[in-house]
Amino acid sequence: MSDGCPGSKTMDFSEKDEQVAETGERQSQLRQWPIQMHLVSPKAPYFQEKDILLAADCVPFALADFHKDYLKGKSLAIACPKLDQHQEIYTEKIKDLIDESKINTLTVMIMQVPCCMGLTQIAKAGAEQATRKIPIKQVVVSVEGGQILSEDWI
Repeated sequence: MSDGCPGSKTMDFSEKDEQVAETGERQSQLRQWPIQMHLVSPKAPYFQEKDILLAADCVPFALADFHKDYLKGKSLAIACPKLDQHQEIYTEKIKDLIDESKINTLTVMIMQVPCCMGLTQIAKAGAEQATRKIPIKQVVVSVEGGQILSEDWI
């Protein structure tokens, strides 16, 4: 049991009795490597004039259809606004993705816990420093997974 941060609260979802039949093997929609925000280069060819998905580390594990519904057709970067160090680098990379790579859109996917909002704030800060303006969407995923709580252009 954890007191304090809601993102650290112990929750058990093993009692789910919902059985959804899988209908075969799915293909990964990952288009590039590396994906961790500290390791990606905004100058990489797979970011040039593309739609970008910036996902909190937990999102792909909580959302069963992450690849099919959100990653398909996008280049990816992942980060954890609670645990990653030196996040000021992320703001600069977002700015560079917008200005130098001329990305089309940025979708930020976060979990519903308060600490995840930090990733949206990083994206907004990078966008504010950029000279180009692009659409940014925030998608919030429930901690139980499988449910999108909100999907808004910010």
